[in-house]
Amino acid sequence: MQFSIGVEYALHCMLYMVDIPSGTSVGIKDLATYQGVSETYLSKVYTKLRKAGIIKSIPGVNGGYELARAPENITFWDIVEAIEGSSPLFQCAEIRQNEILLDKNNLPDTHTKCPCLIKVVMLDAEEQMRQYLRNKTLAWLHDQVKNKIPEEHSKATMEWFNNTRAKKTL
Repeated sequence: MQFSIGVEYALHCMLYMVDIPSGTSVGIKDLATYQGVSETYLSKVYTKLRKAGIIKSIPGVNGGYELARAPENITFWDIVEAIEGSSPLFQCAEIRQNEILLDKNNLPDTHTKCPCLIKVVMLDAEEQMRQYLRNKTLAWLHDQVKNKIPEEHSKATMEWFNNTRAKKTL
């Protein structure tokens, strides 16, 4: 199991969006440049986030994206699900029904009708991961990062985005 790199790009880029003043958007080109990722790839990621209602697009010459919800209402799982989809990670194919040494006509119901124990364990593990990621929000991430990086770096990041935005309006 592996999440695509799009989940990481989404989390990093949205982290910068937390500090952008309400009513102000950030362009996909700016986010892609700052993060060092392809603008085309990030556009695809942001399309998924927009469709999920996590971010919203602002039209116009100075348009871009802004958070559609407060950071404390955007969970890691919301982002994972928007990027990766909602299909279970484990797909049970019921291969136990194919056992060559067992006569299917003589198998007890406890073997053929009950849920596969492997499936039960795997789905439970997935649910525990979902719950954990639902308890981690964009606001939590922002607070954690803010407490770990020098204040000068946070200021420099916001200045970079502000200067990039200002150049567009000239």
